Amino acid sequence: MLHRIAAAMLMFLLVAVGTAEAEITTERSDRGVTVKIDGELFAEYLIDSGGKPIVWPIIGPTGKPMTRAYPMAEAPGERKDHPHHRSLWFTHGDVNGLSHWHKEITRHREFVKVESGCCATIVTRNDWLAPDGKKVCEDERTLTFGADGDVRWIDFDITLKETAGPVTFGDTKEGCFGVRVAGTMKVDAKQGGRIVNSHGQTDKDAWGKAAPWVDYHGPVDGETVGIAIFNHPSSFRFPTYWHVRTYGLFTANPFGLSDFNGKGHDGSYTLPAGGTMTLRYRVFLHRGDERAGKVSEAYSAYAKQAK
Repeated sequence: MLHRIAAAMLMFLLVAVGTAEAEITTERSDRGVTVKIDGELFAEYLIDSGGKPIVWPIIGPTGKPMTRAYPMAEAPGERKDHPHHRSLWFTHGDVNGLSHWHKEITRHREFVKVESGCCATIVTRNDWLAPDGKKVCEDERTLTFGADGDVRWIDFDITLKETAGPVTFGDTKEGCFGVRVAGTMKVDAKQGGRIVNSHGQTDKDAWGKAAPWVDYHGPVDGETVGIAIFNHPSSFRFPTYWHVRTYGLFTANPFGLSDFNGKGHDGSYTLPAGGTMTLRYRVFLHRGDERAGKVSEAYSAYAKQAK
């Protein structure tokens, strides 16, 4: 009994001084997995939306959604374009000549792990399918959800595997890992949205450039918030190139070199028999612009983490 009282008093003191870790929980459903921070919605991993797994919604540190709701739902000021741009996803526009970016299926096969704790972890296996249903390749992806004070993050590590014959990821800008930011955040909304990369290039000048990180910030319900995507140094072809647009598309793409660097460059890559390729990213959700959110400092800490 005394031990229980002491434990309760310790927890009270930790909460009182602001040092208690947030509890991040996972809950399985027919749709996928819901992730909550201290009982409040953070994100939901959906096993099938538009023919692929996605994460939607994603609630930022102000308690507001930070990615576009369309086409899963409607929100003020959103353009109803590119219905394949679904919140947060991973696909590619040329996989053995097939466009998983636009229409081909990435089918959830199984959950490997779903865990709660100081961070939440979701590990899944997925099959990339041709129109006739045959498997082109497969992946194993690990999503880790974390929070600390005014920042939240989602680590997305994915290993692509050859399991049905050599598979080529072709040279196209249409890919691969990314988000579609909330409609009010995009630069084209002219409400203060801005794109900034780690080299200081901004807005349209950040498109097609290689960089360790890019930040996209702007207002949501009157408060400036930002989404930065970090590329880990151990990731395939670090630093990645960025297919980031002023209309709200924000993706990391290590393959589209002819689009980004011009003719004569070929970014395609073939996985041989038994081959694998691992890409690693962090989606970093913060208040304010990239300076207020200390994005550079946060990237430095992330880059030092062993993977």
